[in-house]
Amino acid sequence: MIDLFGQIAIVTGGSRGVGAATASALASAGASLMLVARDGATASRVAGAIANKGAKAYGVACDVTDYASVEAMSNETNRRLGYPNIVVNNAGIIEPIAFLAESDPAAWRRNIEVNLIGAYNVLRATVPHMIERRGGTVVNVSSSAAHSPLDGWSAYCCAKSGLSMLTKAVMLETAAFGIRVFGFSPGMIDTDMQVQIRASGVNSQSQIPRANL
Repeated sequence: MIDLFGQIAIVTGGSRGVGAATASALASAGASLMLVARDGATASRVAGAIANKGAKAYGVACDVTDYASVEAMSNETNRRLGYPNIVVNNAGIIEPIAFLAESDPAAWRRNIEVNLIGAYNVLRATVPHMIERRGGTVVNVSSSAAHSPLDGWSAYCCAKSGLSMLTKAVMLETAAFGIRVFGFSPGMIDTDMQVQIRASGVNSQSQIPRANL
């Protein structure tokens, strides 16, 4: 087990699924946590469960698509825990699962705002502090959809492809300051998102049985 004692981590989408599991793993390694989610009450409950095991963890409500909300979250993290050494951009949505000709333009835009612009907003609020302190680690949760297009997933594929390029660009810009920037594709995991995918019946991904995840 790696030792993250003294490290401070922000995990977006931290109230459930991959985000909650990531936060728990980071806490087990010694990190202090700020769990970020639109539903602050749920994020706080997850943080409370982590804190009951001896770690320092808080939850906060934040809309990653709104930079003012992200900046407030960053300031709250700095106040309660200190400047983060680790940022995990996990917040994401799959909707709309629809063919382009039938898609809802507002839902399509929302996907880009959450999956791509949301990650940018979090990095914009936190990376300057990492640069000042000359160190840090960023993990952007990606997907095979960043590289392999799927019918019905045009918004998600575009957002994750954009996130892949954002990851590479930020890596180039910050490497000289001792900041590590990664993209991580966890593969298919039995989360709420997979429930939505199976229910859609669109493309081959929806046909994978839950038992096979």
